[in-house]
Amino acid sequence: MVGVWALVAFVGVIIVWNAVFKRNIGEAMILGFVAVCGFAFVTDGAGAWSSIGEAVLDSMQEEVTFAGLAFVFMSYVLTRTPVLDKLIDLLNSVLGRLRGGPVFTATVAGGIFGAIAHVGAAVTAAVGSVTVPWMKRSGVRPELAATVVAGGAGMGVSFPFSATMFILVGGLAAQGVMQPDEIVAPLAFAGLWCLGYRLVLAFFLVRRNGIQPISAEDRIPFGLSLRSGWTSLLLFVPILIPLLLTRGPVAEALGTYSGVGDALKKPVELADGTVLAAQPYAMPDVISLITWIPVLMIALVLFLGRRHLPKTVSGWWSTIGKAAPSFGVIGITIVAAFSASNVLGDLGLASQLEGVLAGLDAPAWIMAIAIGVIIVAIAIPLTASATMAAVGPVAVVALIGAGVPAPVAAAAVLIFASTEGASPPSGAPIYVAAGIARVDPVKTFVPLLKYYCLPILAMGVFIATGLLPV
Repeated sequence: MVGVWALVAFVGVIIVWNAVFKRNIGEAMILGFVAVCGFAFVTDGAGAWSSIGEAVLDSMQEEVTFAGLAFVFMSYVLTRTPVLDKLIDLLNSVLGRLRGGPVFTATVAGGIFGAIAHVGAAVTAAVGSVTVPWMKRSGVRPELAATVVAGGAGMGVSFPFSATMFILVGGLAAQGVMQPDEIVAPLAFAGLWCLGYRLVLAFFLVRRNGIQPISAEDRIPFGLSLRSGWTSLLLFVPILIPLLLTRGPVAEALGTYSGVGDALKKPVELADGTVLAAQPYAMPDVISLITWIPVLMIALVLFLGRRHLPKTVSGWWSTIGKAAPSFGVIGITIVAAFSASNVLGDLGLASQLEGVLAGLDAPAWIMAIAIGVIIVAIAIPLTASATMAAVGPVAVVALIGAGVPAPVAAAAVLIFASTEGASPPSGAPIYVAAGIARVDPVKTFVPLLKYYCLPILAMGVFIATGLLPV
């Protein structure tokens, strides 16, 4: 159980250093990683150096690391130009008369984009690029804006047809537990329950925080705002282009023309030994939303705001220097989080928690709570897909043994795993949202746990026990 204790130490050190000693999250994440490394040395001695080195190298090559820093830069450059101000004026002309208009827009957009893109960090990036600055302009505190957007990231898993879903049902189908198409309807209804909860939460947050409509005198008439700021609508283009190239008929035609589907991925081996057959590559495998959205966004902002940006090398050097403190905190935090995740994987965290799952024997409601807590704990350092590959099938089988129908059990387990984006301190969407909002990520930790992580865990339990029909 070394991996389990290492996870406990990782989270414990971060909480103590950040909450008790009031130090910044970057330092806390580094110390948490060092604590995990200590367990690696105890287990493997000097051989741990190789594992730790590979873990750090892999974390620095993660696309989320790049995306987090890219969005910090994009957000900073946007504030130096009037481009986003014009877009927000236009949005306020349409929805500014509603209390919490941008909060509700962010929530619904998260559900829509999640049902299409299915990648938590990409959902946060696409939705947050516009709605976070809009919320801030409307009087929403930056940490609350980041919380709302990061909290919606899990909808990429809670709707069909994510890669996470296919990893889970592929393992279950290989074992003869259920057929892949059996989960589509239950998971769709489960996703709608989660979206409904988020809308109720948005209503509560708007009232609790006293978010008011934009006053009439501050709202520019729609016609005037459209004439003066129509070019700001181009900010949606960097989101739509990668989306069109990876989903739908354009993506299919491009994949056929380029021969992307002719190559096969490596087979996926689950923790229980089940091997899923190799699948052909698809366009989302070669065009990354989380990479290309910020790249295209930065390029467009540089073009649209060129008259308001520095014209000299020294001017740009000064601009980048002013954004440097945000780069440091976000970058160190992401690298430390992913490095710790990799080392925890090498310590056998997934297989150890799988053994705990296999040994559970209790009534359905107790099983649902126990399995939910374990999956949420695994999803703290791992992605939802990795969590499902590690323990997904055995978690479903355990729920089936307690009397839960297989499709319902599978939907509940995916809802548990969807907390990855709202699970501090390692959820990648947290740092993407914090980068866009230019806020200390730690300020979102407690709200994310309180408003998203624990309630979604409860919803998974309710779905498993039949209190929420799917």
